[in-house]
Amino acid sequence: MSSNLRDLELLSDDEALFEELEKEEDNDVASMRERRIKEIQDELKRRHGRAENNHGLYTDITKEKEFMDITTSEKYVVGHFYHKDFRRCKIMDTHLETLAQKYYDTRFIKIEVQNAPFLVEKLQVKVLPCVMAWVNGYAQTKMVGFDDLGCTDSFATAALELKLIHAGVLKKKEETIQNVQKSIFQSNDTDSDLDDE
Repeated sequence: MSSNLRDLELLSDDEALFEELEKEEDNDVASMRERRIKEIQDELKRRHGRAENNHGLYTDITKEKEFMDITTSEKYVVGHFYHKDFRRCKIMDTHLETLAQKYYDTRFIKIEVQNAPFLVEKLQVKVLPCVMAWVNGYAQTKMVGFDDLGCTDSFATAALELKLIHAGVLKKKEETIQNVQKSIFQSNDTDSDLDDE
């Protein structure tokens, strides 16, 4: 009889232990869920704030002073000096429009050279299209025509993207969201993570 009583006590202890473990797991899952919801809400607020400031858009600036203010006040800026009648400027526009929608942390702007005589002279813009990139108000790169993009009108957007990444003006998703923890569905094994780039 004592062995049956002992078995019942052990069974009761095991059940209590399992109940305690289930409560801990429920609390862990709930706290992870709450943390993840907060991260998503923070990211949505950040994106909404950026959208209000024309991030994610490729904006045509008509005033030279506004163009200069943007390049000095925003952290990452890509600016295109263009002429409305130049076919190659229109080609560049399509690529920059695509990148603007992909990189919310960078402000993409363009200005017609006729509206920016001071900047054209100061920055020695002589060949169009001319794309420049600024980080914290400091020029990082200047691409003249399509020379740096394979010298062809049919260059890939990825070629321009790579040049701007190397200039430090475009940040990959994992670089911009450094504090966001991995989802519980992702592995810690970096070899098995999918790269969305």
